Amino acid sequence: MLTESFYTRPDVVLIARQLIGKELFVNFNNHLRSGIIIETEAYNGVTDKACHAFNYRRTPRTEIMFGQGGKAYIYLCYGIHSLFNVVTGAAGNPQAVLIRGIAVRKPRHIFRVISGPGKLSKYLGIHYSQSGISLLDRKSIWIENSDYHFDPKKIRVTPRIGVESAGEDALLPYRFILEI
Repeated sequence: MLTESFYTRPDVVLIARQLIGKELFVNFNNHLRSGIIIETEAYNGVTDKACHAFNYRRTPRTEIMFGQGGKAYIYLCYGIHSLFNVVTGAAGNPQAVLIRGIAVRKPRHIFRVISGPGKLSKYLGIHYSQSGISLLDRKSIWIENSDYHFDPKKIRVTPRIGVESAGEDALLPYRFILEI
């Protein structure tokens, strides 16, 4: 399991890149599911116009982002999709990494790719009502190092998706995708 020190580092972009290849686990009602993280996006706090907490915007929904890293920030998008984020950084510095895609292991090293943060949450059984869950207690949602090995050169870096209203911040290279 990843430790608190992994999540509380100050560089959310580095954390977003380092989450690639880790394994995300979800266990609700004794139903364990997991997948290798293959796509992430970083949201860099109060200075990032694409971040929900830009310019210190505090709402009941974003309050969890202002806490210390190592918790889940799950919000409802378009009134339909629960989107799972990992809170990072120190308390008071609202940063998060959106988990956009996973690869689910199948027999004989075949993967089923689940791409899109809404589809990912639906497959894993993640719901926005679970926002604030600790990722450090290995009870319901957590992330571990994986035995999946990949060539770091297979990580593509691109601008984020769907944040065009953030102006120049929409062009930042904060999206990481593992080509498998």
